[in-house]
Amino acid sequence: MAMTDLLPLFVNLEGRRVVLVGGGLVAAAKLTQLVAARADVFVVAPDVHAEIERSGVTIARRAFAASDLDGAWLVVAAATTDVNREVATAAAERHLFVNAVDDPQNASAFLSGVVRRDGVTLAISTSGDAPGLTALLREALDALLPRDLGRWLREARELRRGWRRDGVPMAERRPLLLQALNKLYGRAERAESEEKAEKAEWSKHSETVDRF
Repeated sequence: MAMTDLLPLFVNLEGRRVVLVGGGLVAAAKLTQLVAARADVFVVAPDVHAEIERSGVTIARRAFAASDLDGAWLVVAAATTDVNREVATAAAERHLFVNAVDDPQNASAFLSGVVRRDGVTLAISTSGDAPGLTALLREALDALLPRDLGRWLREARELRRGWRRDGVPMAERRPLLLQALNKLYGRAERAESEEKAEKAEWSKHSETVDRF
């Protein structure tokens, strides 16, 4: 059976209710991501790991109830397969997406491997089927990205303002951006070359002074 193509999507969860079902180490790891996104997290589980307790989020120490999903924007199921299935059923009735950790059969949304650097976010997914491969690809991309990605972003942001002001068509912007980034590196290389030349000249001058 062919795998359904997923729609890559970045969502703003700040201040929005997210229900996290489960209280173990896996749930704690997911909680870290949700807190970083400034979501309003509600955890429900009979037993809760100390790391979750220290997070300061709202916790209900009991079994999951379908009504826990009322008012939620997203659900993360990090419990047993049976509980995850129960969560998925309740979520489907409310038209909510569910991220079921290491349980793709009960998931309708998948949290990806993420690389964040200087305002740029890259996400990789294997639809929950191969999380180990997702992690390896994330590490590979992180190693390949330029260290000065922030300069790329600043240049692109500044150029975009001008393009929007001047009505430059979208189809023309990508080649213009590529030219600009090449020039950016050209400027950096010239500056580095000039700096080396100045240092060499100063070193030559110092040697002349020392002889006298």
